[in-house]
Amino acid sequence: MTFAFDNSYAALPEHFYARLPATPVKAPKLIKVNRALAHDLKLDADFLESEAGVAILAGNAVPAGSAPLAAAYAGHQFGHFVPQLGDGRAILLGEVIGRDGTRRDIQLKGAGQTPYSRRGDGRAALGPVLREYIVSEAMAALGIPTTRTLAAVLTGEYVLREDGPLPGAVLTRVAASHIRVGTFQFFAARGDTEGVRTLADHVIARHYPEIKDAANPYVALLEGVTARQAKLIAQWLLVGFIHGVMNTDNMAVAGETIDYGPCAFMDAYRPDMKFSSIDQRGRYAYANQPPIALWNLTRFAETLLPLIDRDQEAAVKRASDALNTFGEIFEAAYKTGFARKLGLAPSDAAHALGQDLLGRMAHNAADFTLTFRGLCGAAEGDSETRALFETPGDFDAWEQDWRKQLALEPMRGRKAAMEAVNPAFIPRNHRVEEAIQAAMTGDFRPFETLTAVLAKPYADQPDYAAYMAPPRPEEIVRETFCGT
Repeated sequence: MTFAFDNSYAALPEHFYARLPATPVKAPKLIKVNRALAHDLKLDADFLESEAGVAILAGNAVPAGSAPLAAAYAGHQFGHFVPQLGDGRAILLGEVIGRDGTRRDIQLKGAGQTPYSRRGDGRAALGPVLREYIVSEAMAALGIPTTRTLAAVLTGEYVLREDGPLPGAVLTRVAASHIRVGTFQFFAARGDTEGVRTLADHVIARHYPEIKDAANPYVALLEGVTARQAKLIAQWLLVGFIHGVMNTDNMAVAGETIDYGPCAFMDAYRPDMKFSSIDQRGRYAYANQPPIALWNLTRFAETLLPLIDRDQEAAVKRASDALNTFGEIFEAAYKTGFARKLGLAPSDAAHALGQDLLGRMAHNAADFTLTFRGLCGAAEGDSETRALFETPGDFDAWEQDWRKQLALEPMRGRKAAMEAVNPAFIPRNHRVEEAIQAAMTGDFRPFETLTAVLAKPYADQPDYAAYMAPPRPEEIVRETFCGT
């Protein structure tokens, strides 16, 4: 048996999805199998790399026990509600239970047209597939909740995009589930309260079993999703990550980062930084991510109101109280994480130092990742961090205050503790593009090297020191693209 499927979403009512297999491709060819993840999922990596395994990963064969389907969902896209979106180019093969006892979805992305394709071709181009592989696996290595990538396969076909024909590919995505805020919105928009209830009960059983006996499990569900999202967004900010398209259909209720489209990591720090070519007004810019997450959660709360209380006013009050926990949870996670990046205990003094540093970084175009990695060495001696600032004196003035606080908080092993939360390696945009462009010519060596380096983001890797460096002026990536 290749996949020990134990499918639960496929057992939900038929109007939750459309049943159909992936559309076969012309000449599937393996790019990469994530062997470590395959092991965690109790899958045979050698089989997945075989001709029969690649046929499954490309969508040309349906494995035994699979219940292939495309899920229905809706969503707010850049603030505008679209009542029907759904898996327009993805097929859920089924669910498996890994070695840790966790249930996970196995999904093919770029698997062909579905009833939700909205005139799209249902396919994925090689570039976005490699970007998602690189960034999602980098996020996992950073310790941030995320969907994962099990494999990537070339299709032997081309897809037509604005910049012409591009090599096609299929990505095998692994997720705690693919249920989104937009999934709840799909049923709520149709007045299908029982559909919302069925979905909520499924999510509670799958992702929040500890609340099933709560006095009001639907309030508890809202509180649980709110808490996970608050902590997740804090983690994004602490590594300089910008999702790029935080629509409600791209917010997973399990609390994982999902849908790596025009995502990017900052080089030079700017709170208003954005990369997405479709985010013209910066709705999803770096600093806007916490309030947008709360906005999305408010839309989620609206779908649950009929379940929370029959009395509308009472339901709104209870939902508002749950949503009001977002700020406190986010601030606690962010301030604690930021203090650790500075080698300090959480405190008002540490927070003030952190905000002061960010202001100076923005004024001096200092590299986000290298500044904090440099502080690790500076905590126990000298460093070259000041050289990252256009006006080094700005860093010197801040450093004096920082060192005074360090002296008030003696700590053994501070450098190692700081290195454990300040990565040396992130998926720099120019390195990702370099890997993609090489792959377009059939050279996957830069992709392989980059994924190997990013698998150890917190380790010193002297042989790969060049991967720490920010881009030269001619290498700067100013825009990223969704790929659909």
